[in-house]
Amino acid sequence: MLISTISIAEYCIGGDIHELPLKNLQIVPFNLNHAQLTGEFAKIAFQERNNGNLQVNERKIIPNDTKLFAQADCEKSVEFYLSSDVESSKVYNAIKKQTIPKFQFIDLNTPHHLTFGILDL
Repeated sequence: MLISTISIAEYCIGGDIHELPLKNLQIVPFNLNHAQLTGEFAKIAFQERNNGNLQVNERKIIPNDTKLFAQADCEKSVEFYLSSDVESSKVYNAIKKQTIPKFQFIDLNTPHHLTFGILDL
């Protein structure tokens, strides 16, 4: 499982870095290719917001969402993006209207069988 340096920074706003299970996670730094794609994703998100097609509650900082999505899209091994942030999923859906991300957004509030189906043995 991967974790972004951006997610770590967000966590450290209210938590301590030592609370994170970093021994069990691969840390993904924010790189130049991530920055370039972030610009494209952020442009789409801001256009959608300005057109009234994207309404996010209690979220003034859309760029962190787009940074994380760009990282997920650039990293070849990433197939799924896990989050319980409903507002983030709105940003993902807005981006998805104009491009095809290489990863699937999975809402952690949704039971796994509704996302992946039931394994029939």
